[in-house]
Amino acid sequence: MEPCWTPCSTGSAARSRPRPASSWPTSPKPLYQLLVLATLLSARISADVAVAAARELYAAGYGTPRGMREASWQDRVDALGRGHYRRYDERTATMLGDGADLINDRWKGDLRRLRDEAKGDERRIADLLMEFPGIGPTGADIFLREVQAVWPQVAPHLDKRVLDGAGKLGLPRQARPLAELAHSGDELARLSAALVRVSRSKKSVDAVKSAAAAG
Repeated sequence: MEPCWTPCSTGSAARSRPRPASSWPTSPKPLYQLLVLATLLSARISADVAVAAARELYAAGYGTPRGMREASWQDRVDALGRGHYRRYDERTATMLGDGADLINDRWKGDLRRLRDEAKGDERRIADLLMEFPGIGPTGADIFLREVQAVWPQVAPHLDKRVLDGAGKLGLPRQARPLAELAHSGDELARLSAALVRVSRSKKSVDAVKSAAAAG
């Protein structure tokens, strides 16, 4: 069974991440699952709930563009509800169905085709991602932060939230110097995700500084 994407940028949900990003396949299924999760995380809802809802969708057989498209609107609503994604369930069920139509019709269910249409250009990839219902700048950033582990064309993707986290820890706030602290695409994705957590939580900042002082 292929793993679903569970980005480390989702705070406490990161502990459920099944394996290092670099070992995940770059085939259409996990890439689509990352897109679905980025859509769910784009709403004003907790990361844990978004991850739980994504897992319910995948468990119900909607972890591929074809599966999502063939599911009824009510099936998608029910799966989201089982993940407690209730506040936005009806609107999100519609967006996921429309997004499945888009990826199937335009890119034959394969986000690698989207990447190739953009010729690997990070900004163009982001623009194309934002054509999916429910994906705005935040969702595109989530997708690109994670996928840079396996799509070197978009690395380094270090958005404002990542750079803000870096600044709180006294690390470089410029993308290129910060990226040089990582030695692989996987390390860069993990560093980015950790810095997102730092940018959101003073507790995380204090924990990192305490650990550094102890070391």
